[in-house]
Amino acid sequence: MRLAILFLAGLFTLAGAHAAEVDQAAALETLQDEDSLLIDVRSAEEFADGALPGAINLEHDRIAERIASVAPDKDRPLVLYCRSGRRSSFAQDKLQALGYSRVINAGAYDDLLPLLERGE
Repeated sequence: MRLAILFLAGLFTLAGAHAAEVDQAAALETLQDEDSLLIDVRSAEEFADGALPGAINLEHDRIAERIASVAPDKDRPLVLYCRSGRRSSFAQDKLQALGYSRVINAGAYDDLLPLLERGE
């Protein structure tokens, strides 16, 4: 029993350590750059239910194979978001591993929408 608890605690620690920090301020500033690309990494169904203005949809689990078709320049500023920030964190890690140098995890759709509507 003790071993199972330690194992589960280790898994939760690893999962938490994987998440990249959400930086909404940097995301909003980066979106002022007309070369920036706003990427919704949620599912196609979630995207169809509502997305941020100007966003394109590249699902997080396919982003590595599809990113070059929309952003061949690895220095292009990329701003990622999802429902909670978790999938955008995984996508950020994948893109950085591919050599993309300006990738920002903007976090959750519901948190970003009012900020963009207010023009912050």
